[in-house]
Amino acid sequence: MHVLELADALDLSSHQRAKMQELFSAMKAEAIPLGEKLIAQEADLDKQFANKTITPASLAASTDPIGSTHGALRQAHPKYHLSTVEVLAPTQVQRYAELRGYKTWIEHHGRHP
Repeated sequence: MHVLELADALDLSSHQRAKMQELFSAMKAEAIPLGEKLIAQEADLDKQFANKTITPASLAASTDPIGSTHGALRQAHPKYHLSTVEVLAPTQVQRYAELRGYKTWIEHHGRHP
């Protein structure tokens, strides 16, 4: 769901809308370069296999940074969902969870993941 559609569905105030747009922009600014870096790292690894230049040492030297980048990318998106909850009123948090597909998790744990 796009940030503007989400804002409408949650009936956000103008202040909340601005904060949500700020969070969305920050998330993109963090996640896009990480995604591009991951793609480049994976392409380099694939090239080593294709060129038959891969060794056990170069495999480790390639996959360790790939794992680190993947972890950073995996964290980037949900981190902003956590920040989003801080912007919302309790009733909006419940609706946000439903819209994002987190309703079951909240029912079991009482808050957003």
